[in-house]
Amino acid sequence: MKKIINKSPLTIALSLSLSLLANVNAYANNISLESMTKDITYLASDELNGRANFSAEIDVAADYISQRFQEIGLVPLAGEKSFKQNFIITNIAPLGLTATLNNISISPEHLGMASTIETINWQSEKDFSTSVIGKDDDMRAILSSINQQGGKHLVLINSAHAKRFAGYSRYFARGLNKLTLDHQGAIVMILTDETSIKSIQVNASTKISEQTLTNVVGVLPGQKQKDQVVLYSAHYDHLGAGPNGEGDVIYNGADDDASGTTAIINLAQYYAKQGNNARSLMFSAFSAEEIGGFGSRYFSQQVNPDDVVAMVNIEMIGKPSKFGAGNLWMTGMERSNLGALLNESLQKQGTKIHQDPYPAQNLFYRSDNATLARLGVPAHSFSSTQLDKDKHYHQVSDDLASLDLASMHQVIENLSIATQGLVDGEITPTRVDVNKVKGHGKIY
Repeated sequence: MKKIINKSPLTIALSLSLSLLANVNAYANNISLESMTKDITYLASDELNGRANFSAEIDVAADYISQRFQEIGLVPLAGEKSFKQNFIITNIAPLGLTATLNNISISPEHLGMASTIETINWQSEKDFSTSVIGKDDDMRAILSSINQQGGKHLVLINSAHAKRFAGYSRYFARGLNKLTLDHQGAIVMILTDETSIKSIQVNASTKISEQTLTNVVGVLPGQKQKDQVVLYSAHYDHLGAGPNGEGDVIYNGADDDASGTTAIINLAQYYAKQGNNARSLMFSAFSAEEIGGFGSRYFSQQVNPDDVVAMVNIEMIGKPSKFGAGNLWMTGMERSNLGALLNESLQKQGTKIHQDPYPAQNLFYRSDNATLARLGVPAHSFSSTQLDKDKHYHQVSDDLASLDLASMHQVIENLSIATQGLVDGEITPTRVDVNKVKGHGKIY
């Protein structure tokens, strides 16, 4: 693990931030730099061992966030006794898969399966739907379509797709996580140049188990429009640590997403000190984002989405964006007018929130905002990451030393200014058209 001799990480990070503070615009005085630095330093520390889902350390992180919410003066979500919102994740782990196609036994490396079914015993085409992916077909698109349909599927995949097939097989072999098992389905893939089925035998089994995870949710009740909610969110889970060995093995997740979690804590602190928010403000630190966004999915079932005026999901703000230090961009700007409204507030500051510069990455669907957007909420993720250039993304090097804390501080300042109209009840964004938002897959 990385160690700093003589000086603590907090001392070094804070002194670095203070030395850079001269570059921050004069209006930036809403957010405590010292408080922000303390929070990010702890959440990204080796002590939390990468905050992996189902680990003891993610529970320690939840305790820290809960304590900060308590200190700030937030209250739990209605119906909850504490800031911790526990929920159950169902894990489906593959135990075995064999197949014989046209009287030929298929080798294990040419098989792959995503299944929420405990036992499979397919003996004819009556047992499943068949799809054939030819060498010139879009394998990803076809599998995605099948996943949206649900049900039982056998997919014959041409060997031209061997590399992508291997990637899907490895992904499925890790097992599936589901919030509920309300849909029973399976996709069995065979890498083969066969295009028809004369005979078939598929046998498979899975192990189904349950584990508990925790969101941390705090509320600052509104003064005038209590039933209208502005949601600030981030995920606090990350990837944990690799096997013990020489060098750094901890995936600290400083940018992804200790930075966003730090932002919602410090925005909560700022608005609580103001004490005059017209709308109710909700601050949610989600778990399970890295394994499928299940924290936000469960959360969305505990609130009325019609009450949520906007969701400001903060994801990876620890480094300067391509638009410069302190600047940020948002996903799905075309899906509501939230971005335009926020930019009216930022215009007098000489800055703005930019449109997602990486549309090919499909980022609107890759964070917790997508779950609420599917329910019509103007839900967007706000980020500063240069995803096309970030060498630290999902690496052990995503630690405190890789961040630009002065830029991060300015991003949070900009968010506090941009969203003030939401807090005051002065602006109300248009809703997202749910008919234009892709739904969750039913199997994986």
